[in-house]
This record gives sequence, C-alpha cells and structure tokens, in this order.
Amino acid sequence: MTEENSTDFHACLGEPLPQGHSIATKEEVIEALKTVQDPELMLDVWSLGLIYDIDIHSNGNVFIRMTLTAPTCPIAGEMPGMVAMAVSQLENVGIVDVSLVWDPPWTLDRLSEELKLVLGIE
Repeated sequence: MTEENSTDFHACLGEPLPQGHSIATKEEVIEALKTVQDPELMLDVWSLGLIYDIDIHSNGNVFIRMTLTAPTCPIAGEMPGMVAMAVSQLENVGIVDVSLVWDPPWTLDRLSEELKLVLGIE
C-alpha cells in the first residue's frame, strides 16, 4: 500500500474458513454491502460508490477498500466496522478486512447508474 493510500480507519472480523470450504462470490459480497447504509444519506455504500475494491482470496478471506463521501464524515471510524460486520455474516466468508482510504477522493461519478437515475444526475 502506498503512502497516499494509507488508512486512518480499519476493521477486521471473522474466522478462517475450513480448508476446502466453498467461498462467497463477488455478487454475494455485493449483496451484503447493499445492506450497509450511510446513516446520514440513508443510501447503501455500494450504490453510493464508496466501495473501491473487493478482493476475495481462494481461502475465503475478503479484503475491501472503501472511502466515504467526505473525510470529515462524523461516522468515519464506524463505517469499516459496519461493512466488515455485514460481509462477515455471509456463510462462505472467512476473515473480512476493510480499510478506509481517501485517495482517490470520492466523486458523484462513483454513484451507481440506478442511483444517478433516481437522483437525476447525468
């Protein structure tokens, strides 16, 4: 990880999966992410485009890199834990490691196409 991508906030939850256990798909992880809402905007973190990377390893461990809409967000310290908790509830996930990063900064371009339509953003 480069210096500009270093995190201020981090969360790690879960237990290693038994060897040979099936692992969650990216789609399953995304569905879990859609259950986590930004408490100020009341929209889910996936649709807001706050999730930058999802890396699912062959042992079932999931590494997520995310951001927030603004570095001054009052719940910045809580969001990685909320994301880790939601994903770690999946049956086929081992350890979930979530890092909050500020680079690149979040922009409206990161919103899902569905949310852009709802909000009237082109």
